[in-house]
Amino acid sequence: MSKRIIECVPNFSEGTDMSVIEAITEAILSVENIKLLNVDPGKATNRTVVTFVGEPDAVCEAAFRGVKKAAELIDMRKHKGAHPRMGATDVLPLIPVSGISLEETAVLARRLGERIGREAGIPVYAYEAAAYTPERRNLAVCRQGEYEGLEKRFSNPATQPDFGPKSYSDSVARTGATAVGARDFLIAVNFNLNTTSTRRANAIAFDVREKGRPQREGGSLTGKILRDEKGEPLMTPGTLPGTKAIGWFIDEYGIAQVSMNINDLSKTPLHIAFDEVCHKAAQRGIRVTGTEIVGVVPKRVLLDAGNYFLEKQERSKGIPEEEVIRIASKSMGLSELQPFDPNEKVLEYLIRDKEQPKKLIDLSLRAFAEETSSESPAPGGGSVSAYMGAMGVALCTMVANLSAHKRGWDERWDYFSNIAVKGQKLMQQLLELVDEDTQAFNRVMACFKMPKTTEHEKELYREAMEKANIYAAQVPLHTLETVAAVIPLLKEMLLNGNPNSASDVLVGFQAVGAAAEGAYQNVLINTESIKNQETVHSILQKANELRERVEKAVAESKYK
Repeated sequence: MSKRIIECVPNFSEGTDMSVIEAITEAILSVENIKLLNVDPGKATNRTVVTFVGEPDAVCEAAFRGVKKAAELIDMRKHKGAHPRMGATDVLPLIPVSGISLEETAVLARRLGERIGREAGIPVYAYEAAAYTPERRNLAVCRQGEYEGLEKRFSNPATQPDFGPKSYSDSVARTGATAVGARDFLIAVNFNLNTTSTRRANAIAFDVREKGRPQREGGSLTGKILRDEKGEPLMTPGTLPGTKAIGWFIDEYGIAQVSMNINDLSKTPLHIAFDEVCHKAAQRGIRVTGTEIVGVVPKRVLLDAGNYFLEKQERSKGIPEEEVIRIASKSMGLSELQPFDPNEKVLEYLIRDKEQPKKLIDLSLRAFAEETSSESPAPGGGSVSAYMGAMGVALCTMVANLSAHKRGWDERWDYFSNIAVKGQKLMQQLLELVDEDTQAFNRVMACFKMPKTTEHEKELYREAMEKANIYAAQVPLHTLETVAAVIPLLKEMLLNGNPNSASDVLVGFQAVGAAAEGAYQNVLINTESIKNQETVHSILQKANELRERVEKAVAESKYK
């Protein structure tokens, strides 16, 4: 399971006084494990957009501290700015990045909004996915009348905030109100065109954007705009829901672009937007030459794009993550205007903890062997067993990918691709277990250092040691479970894979067989230290069943 990460993009109503902005960001960064990605102050708008990420609980705590500090330092009675606003913290959206759904993020937003109202005394409107009514999903509805209209809104029960004070006071006059919500990740992207015509770029933008284009008399592009009884233009919707787009000319590059915001990735993924802009451009004799992503994107956006183009090419999708992203980059021309570096553009890569101790799986083959051979007891047999299992499934995945591309087997590419995808997942799980086994050993060692002077300390020590020993037995059991899941894939490749690679499959069988036996031996030795015999029986029963299944499969594997 991927790490749970959310992004927060609060907009604070101060864009000129850097001491205030710095105090707010310092409050945000006072929470551990928060990564500040961007601080963007605007003088004309008198507004600063802050972007930070982290695990959900940390982000919500950091957001609360930022809102509280802004309420202390910003007096909305004195605020002037070009951008719509209604509070010291005007809007505060939470955005799911990985390992968490939009629905789960909306629950967090409501909880955060309630806390802001209760502890900070700030009125809060819940908007977007966190809204309690359909109308309040729209930020403009929540912010109607802006700061100056708050007193009137508070006098009407239908327009009062969801959390916090319901009556207008000097305190509310100072802080204003805040909109707290949850929304999907917004992507800003520019599609490069082989034309200098802004008018043609705009025409393509109108073809695709959700709002579409005004209807005209006779269905022409130049006739009089048709309007409804209120005088509003009648619109023909575009082909891409959840998007906004315009055309413009970029002096720096000497080209026109379709500039697009994708507000709802569930309705229009990046790769679908790219293909549709290409299609509409081609209808006008224009070609999309590349794509420029503005800011950062979640990893899933590029993985979805890479897999989409691999499927269109009828190529196996069971390849490493880095390769899938490279396919996405090449397919959409992400490096046309400047080199596209995933380490600088992919959100999950940006927020990796570079100071974290290096993992065993990040070592070279030589370094891993040398580390294992040292006098330190870890890494040991459990880590090596997990790595052998990873190499066994890697061979299986290689054969699946080779088979998917074999001449004359084109109609079977999807079958082999699915096996390769499963293999990649199992390989990643086993690689993670390489480090987890060493961590389990270190946890046991840490227990020995616990104080054991008083009876209470001794009891705490016994409880911690029992938990550590159970965990130390469960990790190799998990390795054994994962290795057993590789067996059906190896059987498929031995029976149906490229016959020229049969020896690779057989080596894979031997590798996972050795991995299973090594994991089993680690289960045995670690269960000896567990006091709870019911737990021991349950672990050993499962381990014995898995070991027998793998042993039988390896014994039956042979060259056809």
